Amino acid sequence: MTKTYRELYRPQFHLTPPEGPMSDPNGMVFYEGEYHQFYQFTGRWGHAVSRDLLHWEHLPLALVSDELGDIWSGSAVVDWRDRSGFFGGGSGLVAIFTHFKDGLQSQSIAYSLDRGRSWVKYEGNPVLPNPGLQDFRDPKVLWHEETGRWAMAVSVDRAIYFYSSPNLREWRFESSFSGAGCQDAVWECPDLFRLPVLGENGESRWVLHVSIGDNEVTAGSTAQYFVGHFDGRRFVCEHKDDRPRWTDYGQDFYAAVSYSDIPQEDGRTIWLGWTSNWQYPFHSPTEPWKGGMSIPRTLGLARSGSGELHLVQRPVEELSALREEPVHYGPLEIKDESVRLPFRGRSYEFEAEVDWDSAAEFGLRVRVSGDEHTVLGVSPQRGELFLDRRRSGFSELPKRTGGTADFARMFRAPRSLEAGRLTMRGFVDESVIEWFIGNGEEVFTSLVYPRPDSDGLELFAQGGAARFSRFTVYPLKTVWI
Repeated sequence: MTKTYRELYRPQFHLTPPEGPMSDPNGMVFYEGEYHQFYQFTGRWGHAVSRDLLHWEHLPLALVSDELGDIWSGSAVVDWRDRSGFFGGGSGLVAIFTHFKDGLQSQSIAYSLDRGRSWVKYEGNPVLPNPGLQDFRDPKVLWHEETGRWAMAVSVDRAIYFYSSPNLREWRFESSFSGAGCQDAVWECPDLFRLPVLGENGESRWVLHVSIGDNEVTAGSTAQYFVGHFDGRRFVCEHKDDRPRWTDYGQDFYAAVSYSDIPQEDGRTIWLGWTSNWQYPFHSPTEPWKGGMSIPRTLGLARSGSGELHLVQRPVEELSALREEPVHYGPLEIKDESVRLPFRGRSYEFEAEVDWDSAAEFGLRVRVSGDEHTVLGVSPQRGELFLDRRRSGFSELPKRTGGTADFARMFRAPRSLEAGRLTMRGFVDESVIEWFIGNGEEVFTSLVYPRPDSDGLELFAQGGAARFSRFTVYPLKTVWI
């Protein structure tokens, strides 16, 4: 394992497949001490398990094509009370997925009697036949306690359909949600979960998350979320306008879905996404694998100054177990200059606290060499954060629809910076950067392909001074030893 996980660009603490193409996360569920990570593997479900969200054991393919077609995206749940009748009064895993054949998409189920090691497809598949729609896929299922029924969200072009069921085998249409947010491409891979409002005891809302397929307006695929209320049958959005609420401001966080059945005593909602984009899927300069997953993130809702609730994402606490001896820098004042820190590395975490009075731009440059770097920047004058990978290294990725992908570019996120201070946290891992600002109100996820010798780290400020009161770097251990 160790030998095969040292290839050029291979992430050392992100989940990637031993070989072949990994895309949309599927069937994410926690059961009997294991996190199950299924994923799209060219019309089949790949499978890995972990007890700590860090170290993964790759298992054989879980679901493969059959007479009803290929196995597309879906979800998995624990049927604790054997409502499906598959488990003889006990509990077990049920997977809900899209069957695809001859252009037709329908929803089917399979169940496992041995903790997900083998699967039996239900003889009555599909349990939800296609009602005459071109796009009808990616079922996400959850147990809705208040109504005592299972709820299913299904992608239907630029809408989400909701269904309910007492037993996972018989489904009834309840409602649809559409006409809000970004409408530039098909909505895919829906997720639906309830989150606490941070700092407001007992207050919670439902979040509907949808990914948006490849399109020219957003320069590839992306994702958005809606905050509101769900009664087991209908989702009602409470946004006061129809502008999109973006999930991630980078280009490489797609199809994120949450783990089902995390124990109540844990209390977290955790998800991760595919670190790629449908503008250039499987065209990365990596061998023998293509694609991977982000680090797992815990989710919550926070109230902004305007009173609106917004999604916050934070790295899971388990990641701190990978930290090696920290390297502390600061306090440092950077004024109209770049300062190269005496650190070299390709897989690490950083934390920063910074304040400023008049700086036009400041931030850090990671994976630095004489001619390569990626900028994680702050512009108080423009009121924005930005990630610039125009000089990050290899960028000639073929576009899925022909030509060359728009890879070497800058990404921006608006943020109020009037307070004059900011905290940030980031993870750099060979070919993946994940940057969390503040309490996780904004996140950038980005692929980069620098040379191995591009391993420097710099702080910079332009048009004034920025004071890094604290800047700490944690080299991170590989999970593949």
